[in-house]
Amino acid sequence: MTWPAALQQFRAYLLYERSLSPNTLEAYLNDVQKFVQYLELEQIAVGPLQIRRSHLEQFIMWANKLGLEASSQARLISGLRAFYKFLLVEDLLDEDPTEMLESPRLHRKMPDVLSVHDIQKMLAVIDLSQPQGVRNRAIIETLYACGLRVSELVHLRITDLYLEAGFLKVLGKNNKERLVPIGGDAVKYIRMYLDHIRAKQEHIQPGEENIVFLNNRGARLSRVMVFLIVKELAELAGISKNISPHTFRHSFATHLVEGGADLKAVQDMLGHESITTTEIYTHLDTEYLKETIYLYHPRMKM
Repeated sequence: MTWPAALQQFRAYLLYERSLSPNTLEAYLNDVQKFVQYLELEQIAVGPLQIRRSHLEQFIMWANKLGLEASSQARLISGLRAFYKFLLVEDLLDEDPTEMLESPRLHRKMPDVLSVHDIQKMLAVIDLSQPQGVRNRAIIETLYACGLRVSELVHLRITDLYLEAGFLKVLGKNNKERLVPIGGDAVKYIRMYLDHIRAKQEHIQPGEENIVFLNNRGARLSRVMVFLIVKELAELAGISKNISPHTFRHSFATHLVEGGADLKAVQDMLGHESITTTEIYTHLDTEYLKETIYLYHPRMKM
């Protein structure tokens, strides 16, 4: 069997038997085609049925030397495993050369998280006697209450607020809309800002009439401006952690998971495409895990 024939049959298998989406199908094919390109570059003349684990290990070593990240290497291995599983299903092979192939270790960078006390300290330093203070309080409350990305916050529209029902409609990545619950404190300060500050703003720039959070010139806030607001409040509160608006999103998710929230529900609220992205928040509460070990593990009771 030649590589073109095998790839053609693999495509049909993924499309008709696995019913994969076009994007996933192409991703798998691209992974195998990269391996074929490697064989051609290295002048290794073997067909798909003659491949051994050593060929695959050399390919991964080659990809590593090229500087491919561990996640990209793992993606390649995943595609190759799917390809050889197909050959096994079709009885074209008796042994799977990918069976003992080791994936590179993926080191996830754990995001910084604010404690509830940290957030309370930041809220406490906001001067509500100033118009910007009321706006900034509404911003921080919204970031933390809803786990929004900063881009979602700055594009939030008044017509997307369903405060009576306790929801926001958020336009996320790839223009996907989702509904996110919003708590009472955030609702309180959004209303305070809209009714007492924004409603009295003398000039609003054309096209910005429906945007919730505005600067002094009547235009929507930039991402950088929100970043500076967060940095200043953290400094005033004496918080030394390196935080950004995105830290409130991480804190939102972490506190929900620590409280026992269902991962699928957190995934939906964050707008994550994959549950794998959300699962990172299950690994953050190390102090709680240590405390549990010391309290309940029989070998710790001395």
